[in-house]
Amino acid sequence: MTTNTFEGPSILIGYAYTLEVEADAALFPEAGKFRAHVREKISSEQIASDLTSDNGGIVRLSDKEIRIVIPAADTENIRPGSVIFDVVREDLSPRLHLNFFVEVPVMLPVTRGRND
Repeated sequence: MTTNTFEGPSILIGYAYTLEVEADAALFPEAGKFRAHVREKISSEQIASDLTSDNGGIVRLSDKEIRIVIPAADTENIRPGSVIFDVVREDLSPRLHLNFFVEVPVMLPVTRGRND
């Protein structure tokens, strides 16, 4: 498998996160249903965020582009370091792994919630 590294925004703990992912091939057809599990490590049992086409976590922009949206409530419990996710098409039988992984740095922001 080829690995490519690109610069992008870090997840700031406690804040919503958005990332647009563009593929070289038409991986995201209009009728597709997509799911991504965000985990702190591939081997982690716990899912930090379950993103789907239906819950707004994966938004299809074109045949080659999607937007990943992780709500603030899901980033609150992620520890500084990084998270990883991949994307699967669930509208096919059997389900189809789209053969890419995304690793995103996670940082603790300077300005964060207060307990009043």
